[in-house]
Amino acid sequence: MRVKDGGDKQGGEAASGPSLRGDLAALIKLRLNIFVLLTTFFGFLIAVLSQSGAWEWGQLWALIHTLVGTAAAAFGSAVFNQLMEIKEDARMLRTADRPLPAERVLPTWAFMLGWILCGFGIIHVAAMVDKGAATLIAITIATYVFVYTPLKRRSSINTLVGAIPGALPPVIGWVGGGGGMEDPRGWFLFALLFLWQLPHFVSINWLCREQYETAGFRMWSDGDESGRRSGLLAAIFSLGLSGLALYAFLMGYAGLIFGLTGGAAGLYLCVMAARFALAGDRQSCRRFFLLTLLYLPVVLTALALDWN
Repeated sequence: MRVKDGGDKQGGEAASGPSLRGDLAALIKLRLNIFVLLTTFFGFLIAVLSQSGAWEWGQLWALIHTLVGTAAAAFGSAVFNQLMEIKEDARMLRTADRPLPAERVLPTWAFMLGWILCGFGIIHVAAMVDKGAATLIAITIATYVFVYTPLKRRSSINTLVGAIPGALPPVIGWVGGGGGMEDPRGWFLFALLFLWQLPHFVSINWLCREQYETAGFRMWSDGDESGRRSGLLAAIFSLGLSGLALYAFLMGYAGLIFGLTGGAAGLYLCVMAARFALAGDRQSCRRFFLLTLLYLPVVLTALALDWN
């Protein structure tokens, strides 16, 4: 799988530079896809709670199969994404040392790995869990690879489009856990993840705006040196998260605890986004970015504990 040995020692261990294990983790975007598995898990858990009111250990194998298939598909999608952006990644400091632009992995090997992982993920979930969940996985792959990835070079609307495959994992978990695909509660989970991604990626885009512009990607942060446009967008989307928590309470999806927790968390994100818009510096943007990372596990935990 390696193209250059980078001064490997005898026995296969690298004396310096990236390791084969590190290259594989980068190729499948292991750390990023942990959030995919986290949201899939919560979608599955909430579906089980919706049916029985408590966790059922008989669902453990279905959960494991759902996570394994979803993980494989997410890893494969990440490989295809990087295959399509080798030239762009080579122009950005944050991605230039990835295995493909650094020429440590052959594109042919990466292509084969992507197909194997995506194919296995869809087939495994279809055979072991639910065909509806497998269909959602296929839609996620297609939207991420064939719509979002090429759109990044053409229009800043790619952030909205990219939030669609990013919001489907909890619905995959919901259907895998026995929830109906037509049930609006499952699509509430989609809406929550969709809205969360927008302020999260706005902050990433602004922090890396020079690199994105150099690579030729079209982002909302293009030309926004002051940070006001990005901060305002982040505040609007964060306010939407707060309103969505209130909506869940009013619709009876969750109780008052989640309504208050989710509402307060969204408002706090909104305040911090406004501070970033006013300050326009990297420190305030990075602080907001870290808060978006904290928001997700806190709000999802509150939702699971207070789900009706």
